[in-house]
Amino acid sequence: MARTAHSSRLRCCLLLAVFVSQFVERVCGVWPLPQEIQQSGDSSGLSPQLFSFTYSQDSAAQTGCSVLDTAFKRYFSIIFPDFTKEGLHDMWLEPKAFVVSVSVKTRGCDGYPDEDSDESYNLSVSDGQAVLRSVTVWGALRGLESFSQLVYRDDYGAYFINKTEIVDFPRFAFRGLLLDTSRHYLPLHAILKTLDAMAYSKLNVFHWHIVDDPSFPYQSRTFPDLSKKGAFHPFTHIYTQSDVMRVIEHARMRGIRVVPEFDSPGHTQSWGKGQPDLLTPCYKGSMPSGTFGPVDPTVDTTYRFMERLLKEVKFVFPDSYVHLGGDEVSFACWQSNPNVGKFMEKMGFGRDFTKLESFYMESIMNITAALNKTSIVWQDVFDYHERIPLGTVLEIWKGETYQTELSKMTKAGHRVLLSAPWYINHISYGQDWRNSYAVQPQNFSGTKEQKKLVIGGEVAMWGEYVDATNLHPRLWPRACAAAERLWSNEEKTLNADLAFPRLEEFRCKLVRRGIQAEPLFVGHCKQEFNGL
Repeated sequence: MARTAHSSRLRCCLLLAVFVSQFVERVCGVWPLPQEIQQSGDSSGLSPQLFSFTYSQDSAAQTGCSVLDTAFKRYFSIIFPDFTKEGLHDMWLEPKAFVVSVSVKTRGCDGYPDEDSDESYNLSVSDGQAVLRSVTVWGALRGLESFSQLVYRDDYGAYFINKTEIVDFPRFAFRGLLLDTSRHYLPLHAILKTLDAMAYSKLNVFHWHIVDDPSFPYQSRTFPDLSKKGAFHPFTHIYTQSDVMRVIEHARMRGIRVVPEFDSPGHTQSWGKGQPDLLTPCYKGSMPSGTFGPVDPTVDTTYRFMERLLKEVKFVFPDSYVHLGGDEVSFACWQSNPNVGKFMEKMGFGRDFTKLESFYMESIMNITAALNKTSIVWQDVFDYHERIPLGTVLEIWKGETYQTELSKMTKAGHRVLLSAPWYINHISYGQDWRNSYAVQPQNFSGTKEQKKLVIGGEVAMWGEYVDATNLHPRLWPRACAAAERLWSNEEKTLNADLAFPRLEEFRCKLVRRGIQAEPLFVGHCKQEFNGL
C-alpha cells in the first residue's frame, strides 16, 4: 500500500514537471551582454546528478588541464549550490542527462593570461547538451561564466536552461579593477573574493596598488625593512611572498592578470621608514626640517635601489606590465633642498621642477624597459611633456577633461587606459552606476587609428574610506557597469533603463554566490541572505 502511494505521488510529480517545463519560458540574461545572443523560450531541465562537464575529442586541452579541470568543479558548485552527492533526484524533474562539451584550440593550461590573450568563445545550448568552443582556455573560462548565468531555478527549486546561441568576445583587451591596500590593509580573503567577483563580471586585470604613503605592506625579499618598518604592523598587516603567490595563482585560474603598482617618486612616505636616504630631506631655511618629501632623484643610490626593487618585481609578478605611478608629486620639498637646487643647475633645468620629475621618470621607465617590462604611468607623466617611450601605457585619472586628454595622448601615438570616470570610491545617493554606464571610452576627437589606441580602462577603489568591512558592497554591483561598457557592444548597451533588469538579476546572482553586493533599488532576491 505504501509503495503504491509512493508511485502515485511520483507519477503526479513527473506530470507536474512536464506541466512546469512547458510554461517555464523565462529567458535569462548574461552580464556583461554578449556581442551576439539568441535565446528561445524552449528550456531543458537540469539535474545535478546527471550533469557533467567534459572535453570534446578535438580539444587541445584535455583532462589534466589545471585551469579548466578546476573551473569545471568551481562552476558545478556555482550552478548547483545546494547539491550534495547523497541527495535524491529532483522530484519535480524526470531525470535527464546534460553534458557541457568544451573544445579549446590551443592548450596553454600552465601559462598566464596576457595582453594578447584571446578571450572569444562560442556557446550553443540545446536539448541535453551545450557546446563551448574557444581558441584559448581564457576564452573557455568566459564561456563557462556565461553558461553559469544562463541556468536558473523555478519557484520549486528545479534547474532550467533555455536554448541559447552566443558568439562573444571582449570589446577591450584591458578591463581592470584597482584595489588600494596601503591606505587600509585588505586581508587576503577580501582580495580573493574580489577576484571571484571580477571573474563573474569578466574583468581581467587586477591592478594592485599595493603600497603608498600610509603603509608598505609588500614584504620584499630584497629589502625586508620596507615592510618591517613601513607596514601598519610588521606581522599582521603585510603580504608575504606566499600571499602574493596565492593572489597571482587565484587570479590565473580565473583568467585574471595581476599588475602591481609601485608608485614613485611621490606617494612614498612609507618607503623612507625602511630605506634610509631614499627620500629627499626637506629644509626650513638653511637647516633640515626633519621631514621628508618625494624620492630623491639627484643621487645614484636612488636608481640602484629602484633597479633592485624592480628586478624583484619582475621575478615575483609574471605579468609583462608594471605600474610605475608618477602622479601628484609635490615640488615644495625639492624646492627647499639646496642639494636639489645645485643638481638642477648642473643639469640645466633652471627652476622647472617638472623637468626634474621627467628626469626621474624617464630613468625609471628605462630601467623597466631593460627588464622587458611594459610601463604604465599616470597621466601626470605625459602632462609634464616627458620623453616617454612609445611602448609605455598612459592612464587617465583626472576627470574634468579626459576626452581632451584621450585626443592628445593618442595623437602622440600612445596606448591609453581610462579610469577617470570610474573612480567609484566616490559615492552618492541613488543609482550612480548609471553614470559609469553612460561613459563612452572612444567618444573623443580623433581618427580611427587613434581610437584603437584606447586599450581599455579600469574601475578604481581607493582606500581612504574603504576596508574589508565595506569593500564588497561599495564595489558591487557598481563596478559591473564599467565591466559591461568595456566588454560589450556599445551600441547595444547605451540604454541604462534596459540594462537595469539584467543588472538587478546579476546583482542577485552575486549575492547568491556570496558577494555582498548592495541593492540597486527597492526589491528583493530569492536567495539574498545565503552566505551573508
